[in-house]
Amino acid sequence: MAQENTAKKKARFNIVDVVVILLIIALIGVIAIKLFGSKATEVVSQKVGCYAEVCIIGAVPRLYNEIERQDLIGQRMVSGNEYLTATIEDWWMVPYDVDAIRDDGVIVNSISPDKMNVYFLVKTEVAPDTPSPKIGSQELRVGRTFLIKTQTFECSGVIYRVEIGEYTGNGTLQE
Repeated sequence: MAQENTAKKKARFNIVDVVVILLIIALIGVIAIKLFGSKATEVVSQKVGCYAEVCIIGAVPRLYNEIERQDLIGQRMVSGNEYLTATIEDWWMVPYDVDAIRDDGVIVNSISPDKMNVYFLVKTEVAPDTPSPKIGSQELRVGRTFLIKTQTFECSGVIYRVEIGEYTGNGTLQE
């Protein structure tokens, strides 16, 4: 008889035990969602190209010569100490126009003899309905300052164009 009581006690679940087990499972689920939730959503959701044209205004010769020397096309962007999926797709230069006011008050436009505006075309992948496209922690919005950062290059510029989906620019954006 004593053996029967012992066997019944071992096979019985206490309601407190069931609640504790359910709480542990729920806690593991919450932690998994916090750690991997956004990554899982990114993997599952459809992606389209997102392009940004970023301009370094009035770049001096030593800067644009270095950009040319490094040949940044195809290089991955960096945020902090991590590589991003975003890449530099193209870059080009256009003359730097300078507005000046003469002594008589007339505004004249002239082209700087040595400075250039350097444009970068940066590409990443985003969900087509994203309200705030980003590269790393930087939001992509026209008019915002944007840091062009690769393993060997870093300079800030201004975003002049953002396109989600197919890129319709032709790399000849003029001011």
